[in-house]
Amino acid sequence: VTKDRGTTTHTGPHIVESRSRLFPRSSSQRSGLLSGFQRLRSQGNMCDVVLEVDGVSYPCHRALLASSSEYFWALFGETTAERLAGSISLPALTPEGLDTVLDFLYSGWLRISSPTLPVVLEAARYLQVETAVSICERFMTDGLNKDNCCRYANLAEHHALSDALEAANQTIATEMRTLVQEGRDDLLGLNMQSLMAVLDADEIPGVKEVELVKLALDWLDENGPLPLLKSNLLLSHLRFGLVAPADLNSLSHRAMATPLIRSQLTRALEYHGLGSAQPIRQSKQSTLRASPNHVLLVGGGRSPDWPEQEMLAFDPRNRTFSPLSSGVPLRLRNHCAVSVGGFLFVIGGEEANGGGDDGARPPAAATSKHVWRYDPRFDRWEAMEPMLERRDQFTCCAVGEAIYAIGGRHTRPGDDARTSVASVEFYDLATGAWRRGAAMPRPLYGHASAVLDNGVYVSGGRSSSQGGSNRGDHQEGRGDSSREVQFWDLKGRVWEKRAPMSIGRFAHRMAAAHGFIYALLGMYEPFCDIEQYDSRSDHWTRLRPLLTGSFDYGMASTPAGNLLVFGGRRWSDGRQVIVRSVLEYDTKTDRWREICQLPRPLAGAECTLLPLP
Repeated sequence: VTKDRGTTTHTGPHIVESRSRLFPRSSSQRSGLLSGFQRLRSQGNMCDVVLEVDGVSYPCHRALLASSSEYFWALFGETTAERLAGSISLPALTPEGLDTVLDFLYSGWLRISSPTLPVVLEAARYLQVETAVSICERFMTDGLNKDNCCRYANLAEHHALSDALEAANQTIATEMRTLVQEGRDDLLGLNMQSLMAVLDADEIPGVKEVELVKLALDWLDENGPLPLLKSNLLLSHLRFGLVAPADLNSLSHRAMATPLIRSQLTRALEYHGLGSAQPIRQSKQSTLRASPNHVLLVGGGRSPDWPEQEMLAFDPRNRTFSPLSSGVPLRLRNHCAVSVGGFLFVIGGEEANGGGDDGARPPAAATSKHVWRYDPRFDRWEAMEPMLERRDQFTCCAVGEAIYAIGGRHTRPGDDARTSVASVEFYDLATGAWRRGAAMPRPLYGHASAVLDNGVYVSGGRSSSQGGSNRGDHQEGRGDSSREVQFWDLKGRVWEKRAPMSIGRFAHRMAAAHGFIYALLGMYEPFCDIEQYDSRSDHWTRLRPLLTGSFDYGMASTPAGNLLVFGGRRWSDGRQVIVRSVLEYDTKTDRWREICQLPRPLAGAECTLLPLP
């Protein structure tokens, strides 16, 4: 390079000039330099130091070692005794580890595999070759699986590799179900930091808490005795509220006898005795180690007249469905499902009896006031205090420490005629009793509700009473669907009118997302319009319609604010068809798309979010 007064002539590699400094950039220069040193090493030329490990000698070049390793830089410093030594012994390393790291220093390539990882990482860390350490950490993070996660966690903890340690701990939590059954010895050899991190995880799918308790106690036996402070610290990461009372009372271990752990066991037993108040007395000790984003589809079936008892769980992350081992205690239609504190409540509806799966005989249906609570922690159903009135085609929602049942209709004793009601009642979770609330201005059934800003919005529906048989397909006559919207201010305990929807809706759905309320399709609507309500301006806005209309579908609002629509019925060539489609509505971009298919056609399902083990 020559430079004269502001002009530069390039005669070699590409050079970048910044004021008076020159920065050469030549990858070939660096690779050529390493190739030269590698050739000299392989020929044994100009080597000025020999590294010795277990009787194996490695002639090397002092300058390259010092420029590539902080350890050798300090070892060959001007004030050290080794700066002029002809040979250096490294008893802490193995020949395989040192040979691999030296090859990396001379070539830039690190030969590494799962079996050689420990010795290579030990050599790289000892010699302070941080680039090689980073490569080892990336190798561990990228290759984690159920077979190596415990071993990699121990390596990462030993060498203070925080990213690899966190990734390994997450893999252990994810694969815990398999590890408990097939890799228990690996778990018992896990370092304490990793075990505590795993026991602190919010998601450990498919593993009962009692199994984690047994694992922790076995680990203490295998690695103890530990000081009480450490054993208390470990056991404090367990969630004793997820262990059945019988199992809690049967736990016997010296580490469980400390005052701290005994107090946690006592609080867990007290929690189990709370009854109806359990959903509102949740703590980390009683919260399931599961994703809270599963959508539970309750009831519904291939025929609107013959609901099924099976419940389906939908995982939005991988868009898969799985049946729950327990089904709804009764065949229900036009019921409500709501979740509170990790518990599912199935309320009211019509109890279908008789009939058959083939649909040849329509079932008899009786309006119900029953309330069932499902605890996914123990896969258990429990009958709770029934409602004050029988209800179907009503709506319910959870606000604060209460579940509200609003409107609907019921059968008169002794005949099939049904009467719509304006009454409102709420289930006080603290006391386990139903109480009367302020009635709506007029009777309604087939309406929808949503909760926003600690208030309840109710829209649409019909008010007239209809006679006729108890059929689930709503074919009693079309009547007039309402456009009205009512708001119940829970503080003032009064109903107030809000701006009406653009069209009347019946048997439709509403949901709240991102501070707005969305009203979706119902029955007998001539178009496929949906609309959005802004409570601040008290105004409805029409949004992008569905390409094909449907009704009697299930709907849930995800934590991300999108709406999911499951199955339903639609008209095709003059007849009703039950569909399998799962649609997603993006509330931010106003777009619909089909994301997957149900395992079978399904209509009449009620949906709610529920954490599942």
